[in-house]
Amino acid sequence: MSETQFVVPLQGSPINRYRHHHIFEEGVVTDFVIQYEAEIDGKWHEIVRYDTAHDRPHKDVLHPDGTETKEEFPYYTNAEVMTLGQNDIRKNWRRYREQYEREMKRQK
Repeated sequence: MSETQFVVPLQGSPINRYRHHHIFEEGVVTDFVIQYEAEIDGKWHEIVRYDTAHDRPHKDVLHPDGTETKEEFPYYTNAEVMTLGQNDIRKNWRRYREQYEREMKRQK
């Protein structure tokens, strides 16, 4: 078993980060979490997460009111969804942050 974990600032921004964790066993990704986190008003918020919770790979978009929007990937392997998540977060984190902040403003 091999376990890898790291956190990287997105494009050098100290208030936007990408968290990566995966477990690799016998040539297969068995478990992973790929997550975009943003510091907003001095607090870290999880905004988008790809993971294998509930024994299947999926994406959760987290909202300020505590709800989640879930997207399933029933025909993909864990490794495929992990790579999809990495690429999505690296490419679209600004859009995810803007949406989250808009939702926060609506709640006030």
